[in-house]
Amino acid sequence: MKALLALTQLPDAAAARALADHLIEARLAACVSIMAPCHSVYRWQGNLEQAEEVPLLIKTSAERYEALEAAIRARHPYELPEIVAVPIERGLAGYLAWIASETTPDPGS
Repeated sequence: MKALLALTQLPDAAAARALADHLIEARLAACVSIMAPCHSVYRWQGNLEQAEEVPLLIKTSAERYEALEAAIRARHPYELPEIVAVPIERGLAGYLAWIASETTPDPGS
């Protein structure tokens, strides 16, 4: 099993919590860490923009990435949400096994 750390940003704590809850309930993530709000500076459609955002760190498996991305896109309020994932190259074996078990689709679903 290959584990991934996926990242996204939400506009507020309520949206972050709602997305995190859905990802866990759907077994698309083993854990979602909702971080402290941050100040983002970026260029969007030719304009310099600034926004307060709430970052999410999403621990998932590579096998569930496509479904995870689709779920984020379906529930994200931004026109073009940040959705990036990086492979977890190393980690505590038991923790990585836990990610695998928690992102295995429930046989009853």
